[in-house]
Amino acid sequence: MLKKIFLAFASAALLAAPAWADPAPAREHMSHALAVTGKVATPLTLKVADLRQLPPANGGELAVTRHNGDKAETITSYKGVRLRDILDKAVLDAPGHNDVKKLAIIATATDGYAVVFSWGELYNAPAGEGIIVYYEKNGKALDEGDGEIGLISAKDIRTGPRHVKWLNGIEVRKLVE
Repeated sequence: MLKKIFLAFASAALLAAPAWADPAPAREHMSHALAVTGKVATPLTLKVADLRQLPPANGGELAVTRHNGDKAETITSYKGVRLRDILDKAVLDAPGHNDVKKLAIIATATDGYAVVFSWGELYNAPAGEGIIVYYEKNGKALDEGDGEIGLISAKDIRTGPRHVKWLNGIEVRKLVE
């Protein structure tokens, strides 16, 4: 049952038009803050200055590839914060022994694009090291083409489908009781 619910969330998120599919900058989608909500003890609103106060996560060259394997862009470097460090600051609301295993983390953009992660990916797999909320790309602050805040899952085989430009929300949901 949990697997079916998670797959439904993941499928719905992946059917939305990806932010990277439209190459034109979209000033109306500019993100200025990241809201962390849902099953957390301390909901947060973080601006770039707040993200800079968290433990940094940096990465080198990264090819952003679309779902079909085509290259969308190459990021030469990025700077930000691991998503799990942000969630640790908000403190996951999972008091039961197995509650964390029932959590889905949904990252959303101002244009409605959304991607899904499981607690296991973030905290119990190598992928968690590379799920980064970033505010600098190629040595510069993000511009209107990316929003002030973005997210990349750098250890995905195809990085594009979970590359979120204009990131403005992280919601933690418990999938089943």
